[in-house]
Amino acid sequence: MSQSAAHDSPAREATAPTAPADGAVEDAPTVDFAGTTPYEDYVQADVLTHLQHPLSDDPGEMVFLVTTQVMELWFTVVVHEWETATAALRRDDVPVAIAALKRSVRELEALNASWRPLGQLTPAQFNSYRGALGEGSGFQSAMYRRMEFLLGEKSASMLVPHRGAPRVHAELEKALAEPSLYDEVLALLARRGKAVPAEVLDRDPDRRYESHEAVERVWSEIYREPDRDEELVRLGEALTDVAELVWRWRNDHLVATRRAMGAKTGTGGSAGVAWLEKRARRNVFPELWTARSHV
Repeated sequence: MSQSAAHDSPAREATAPTAPADGAVEDAPTVDFAGTTPYEDYVQADVLTHLQHPLSDDPGEMVFLVTTQVMELWFTVVVHEWETATAALRRDDVPVAIAALKRSVRELEALNASWRPLGQLTPAQFNSYRGALGEGSGFQSAMYRRMEFLLGEKSASMLVPHRGAPRVHAELEKALAEPSLYDEVLALLARRGKAVPAEVLDRDPDRRYESHEAVERVWSEIYREPDRDEELVRLGEALTDVAELVWRWRNDHLVATRRAMGAKTGTGGSAGVAWLEKRARRNVFPELWTARSHV
């Protein structure tokens, strides 16, 4: 063996790969944990995947149950984004508010897609497990109600179904009493020198927001001179994206319900399709839509 080979040999031996022990695959992820996996600890997947307790033997009920639970999770994320935007507007941080609104647009798109598994139900398919709902209805969703309150769709009567759940009732009561997302938008416009009337700014925040001609004029002026109010135009467009997807959500709900049960009384005693039609006609952030006719 040459001298150079003798020097090289130990180095080669030191860097030679060690064969995996016990049949393990080289470069495989860690699989041996003392307790539950870190993924499980963070995501709580075992909790989520064992929350489904169908009350009928119909296989379609599992689809309905999981899809509804997924909707509740998306409601929670959207509420988080809109509360983030509301707080940012209160401190005049428009970029953070717009970023939260834009994230919520993607989340609303995913939420609206939740109707697809339910949108093809025939009356017979829905009737096969409808009785399992009893008096249950999406109308009773507390997290969806918080979404509506943030949009300015306030109503104290919507707290009544939650009197038996103190924590949920307290959260809704707080959301009812606080300014909505749109209330904070209008307060921001006033601080920017826009002619938002005092009667709008000083309105009781626990009342449903109603369209006002003066606010319509404010938005018309903003859109008429976009270079002067570029940031406010971007805020208006982010809000309009949200409003459009909320409208689509309501209409998708209406179509899915009409397809599954026609004009029958809805679960929970609502008027069903008739009630959903009335909801679908209401525009969110109404002046952002009507102002466009005057630009």
